[in-house]
Amino acid sequence: MVVPRAVYPGTFDPITLGHLDILKNAVVLFDEVVVAVMHNPSKQPLFKLEERIEMVRQATQEWTNVSVDSFSGLLVDYYLDKGFQAVVRGIRNASDLQVEMQMAHMNEALNPQHHTVFFPTTPKYSFVSSSLVKDVAMHGGDISQFVTPQVNEAVRNRLGENPFQVKR
Repeated sequence: MVVPRAVYPGTFDPITLGHLDILKNAVVLFDEVVVAVMHNPSKQPLFKLEERIEMVRQATQEWTNVSVDSFSGLLVDYYLDKGFQAVVRGIRNASDLQVEMQMAHMNEALNPQHHTVFFPTTPKYSFVSSSLVKDVAMHGGDISQFVTPQVNEAVRNRLGENPFQVKR
């Protein structure tokens, strides 16, 4: 019998309540969901990979069927290597759907056994993205309604007193 395992990949820089909204739907459909934090050398994340992994662990600790991992390279290779049955992706709007469909089709072309499951986010998180959350925080705005208290504190600590001078 195949035990349905899914991977929820992303940069998670930082993880938001929108990400967790998608995850809460995935955990009821899959026996195991691995949140896979991507290392992408072409991006300049606010947080180091290890910090993002720890934030995801803290944010997902309530779910016993969720674990956290990291990867770099092609998702399709990670998917095959770890033996997943599905990829979890969130959809906030039509633009997301267009981009996500393109990625899903490319992954399926690379591996016909690659399956993507899309979850629409609830309307209250339909505009929340890690990039937007960081932008609001860098301009001194309150992000507490978009992230967990631990992530909010980590972002504030990283940005410090002068948000435009990011401490790395």
